[in-house]
Amino acid sequence: MIPYMFYLLRSRAALAAFFLFLAIAVPASAASLITSAPLGERWFGILVDNEYMGFSRLRISAMPDGGYLIEGDGSVRMQIMGFSREATSRETYLVSPSLTLKSLEVEQTLGGKRSRLSGKIVAAGLQIQREADGKITERLLKSRGELFPAAVLNMLPLLRGGNPGRQYRVRTFDPEEVRIKEVKITLLGEGKTPDGQMAVHLKNDLYPFVSNDIWVDSSGNTLLESVREGLVITRAETPEKLAHLVSGVALSQKDLIYDFSMVRATPPLSRPVAELGGLAVLIQGYGDGLPLLSGSPQTTERVNGSLTIRTGSLHHAPLSAAAAPSAMYLQPSERIESAAPQIVQHAIDLTKDRGSIQEKIASLVDWTARWLEDSIDDNGSAMNALAKRSGNCQTHARLYTALARASGIPTRFVSGLVTQNGRGFLYHSWAESWVDGRWQAVDPTFNQIQADASHLALFEGDGPADLAPLVSLIGRIKLQVIEEVP
Repeated sequence: MIPYMFYLLRSRAALAAFFLFLAIAVPASAASLITSAPLGERWFGILVDNEYMGFSRLRISAMPDGGYLIEGDGSVRMQIMGFSREATSRETYLVSPSLTLKSLEVEQTLGGKRSRLSGKIVAAGLQIQREADGKITERLLKSRGELFPAAVLNMLPLLRGGNPGRQYRVRTFDPEEVRIKEVKITLLGEGKTPDGQMAVHLKNDLYPFVSNDIWVDSSGNTLLESVREGLVITRAETPEKLAHLVSGVALSQKDLIYDFSMVRATPPLSRPVAELGGLAVLIQGYGDGLPLLSGSPQTTERVNGSLTIRTGSLHHAPLSAAAAPSAMYLQPSERIESAAPQIVQHAIDLTKDRGSIQEKIASLVDWTARWLEDSIDDNGSAMNALAKRSGNCQTHARLYTALARASGIPTRFVSGLVTQNGRGFLYHSWAESWVDGRWQAVDPTFNQIQADASHLALFEGDGPADLAPLVSLIGRIKLQVIEEVP
């Protein structure tokens, strides 16, 4: 199942059916009946006219009572026939061994508006609490019999058995409209996906007025969902293939609103970030095989899959100057074109009246922050940023890095976690420049010549392979605040 959030991408009229496709159902198995839900984590890419527009991740875990914990998150952006929607979501469902719904938690952001649902099954139906626009409302959705999350719809025909052509009618919960609806599922039998894989073919009418075809493999995994004869496709992918897309979405927010990739801080910071002089955190779930940034202006210790990071005045590294950085930090790269004539000229103009390196950095950071309008899109290279004058944190970091290198200041592109509200951390990119024998963190997105102490650097590099570790971190790591000082 690709999270039910994708119901969000419906219009209220003609496009309603079109966008309903995005509530992809959970993996089902082949003709040999499955006896349990398929456990583990799966990733899906969402394509419109063969162009990636979003992704989703599903994780199913066994519970002690024989039931399952189903967790999903993802993000999608659509622009079709003049209609545009953007959404992120995080969903959690507890279901019984027979996959009937027991309770739910759904947090979703649609077009910048955020809401939260919680619910549980009671004798008369589904008791729901909704929080949106600062208001909390409660209501009972009356329902008799079994109720299922959309996350399990594809599994039901195979768990219950049946021959090709058999139909099933079940009730499911729609979290956007906050209502219960009936869905008809048809088991068509064995067949091939459009790309030739053997699978079990299903249809359902979850998305009215359009053809909705689903193919699942013999292990219980969804392979493909096709809406409107392939106009919209949701396809199982490896996390490596989705790495560039996922990292781009994760790094797309400057304003630290709720996002699918938020890492909650436990406990929340007790003081505003502007008053934070030093920070120590424990990050659990950071695999031993993942890279770490070396020589950064923070102390990082890795022990048994966890990191302890200390920044600002809590940084315990020696004060003596480190070895000079490699010449690569002065050279151009594919998307950091520091040798391009336009970049070089801007660097000259912005630093010619600045005496010290620190003054040059301040000028470049301030100009980059003012030159680029914040957006959720990564506008690619430094040259593109220069021309388009907008972009997200990656765009800001690339343009600043190019200008700094063109000014003779060794600089690297880094990514990690940062917060503004203290309740949670989001993935973010910034830069580090070599000043007085050590790396100094600067943030051209937030116009910080000395990046605040909430910047937790994890790895460096701006290419798809460099950012791929984000895929393995999102939704897995936990952050505990150990110490904070003014």
